Amino acid sequence: PIRTSFLDRLPLARKKYPLYLPLMPLAVESFDLSGYDLVVSSSHAVAKGVLTGPHQLHIAYVHTPIRYAWDLEGEYLRGLPPLARSLARPLLHYLRLWDQAAAARPDLLLANSRFVARRIAKVYRREAQVVYPPVDVDRFRPREDREEFYLTVSRLVPYKRVDLIVEAFRRLGRPLVVIGDGPERGRLEALARGVPNIRFLGHQPDEVVRDHMERCRAFVFAALEDFGIAPVEAMAAGAPVIAYGRGGAAESVLEGETGVFFHQQTPEALAEAVLRFEERAGAFHPEQCRKRAEAFSRERFLREFAGVVEEALKHRVP
Repeated sequence: PIRTSFLDRLPLARKKYPLYLPLMPLAVESFDLSGYDLVVSSSHAVAKGVLTGPHQLHIAYVHTPIRYAWDLEGEYLRGLPPLARSLARPLLHYLRLWDQAAAARPDLLLANSRFVARRIAKVYRREAQVVYPPVDVDRFRPREDREEFYLTVSRLVPYKRVDLIVEAFRRLGRPLVVIGDGPERGRLEALARGVPNIRFLGHQPDEVVRDHMERCRAFVFAALEDFGIAPVEAMAAGAPVIAYGRGGAAESVLEGETGVFFHQQTPEALAEAVLRFEERAGAFHPEQCRKRAEAFSRERFLREFAGVVEEALKHRVP
């Protein structure tokens, strides 16, 4: 059975959950897990802070240190009105103090990429073993006959940097399809107003996303992500990836084999990468992209994660 914390019973907890951020550490600490020998937490914020005893093994799979409390604090605060910003600063300070204490609690930290492992070392001063997350590559079928349009699939929020993709393709005049929705959509559509080569499809069901990934000339990815599932899905569909060469994409995409990188988050750098890709488009083959994506399959994840758990249990002090 799924057991939720007391937060689930508070008003508007499902829709307005960010308002309850100050209570989230208390909520995760309220779970009684004393009856379990092994505790596995999957954490992008507070889950790693669950309380366990000396007889228990706690493995925390950390997808990122709390981004809005650490490296994205400035971006988070800029999006708030002045009064909310002044209230948020002491809250984030408290959250950082709690977060560092909570990160010392698990017996073993796992990271979903080398990029996240470096951030864990920086913020928590702890080593983390890398286990890449599972990607459902089997739902895609690579196609040899690719069409001419480029594709990006993303939530339309500022850090995804879809704005620079739109601006680069506005200048290039190449066909671009944008799938996804979010608070940035109106601004992005305004950037592309009067530009017939750029189409916004909004939110689409999985089968439409899959179809576009299997047909596109290349997938475009401009975010600095902890791992980034979408580029791996695109490769599973046989699409080469044009990606920002930092973060998780720098670990999943093989430059010159399954895609090309750009190294500055600017429209100019992305446009130059698109032209480089087109110059050597014949060097990228769908089966090569698919083979790379299979390195991140669910089966591989289950095998690696089970191996980590078994090894940790073997060395646990009774």
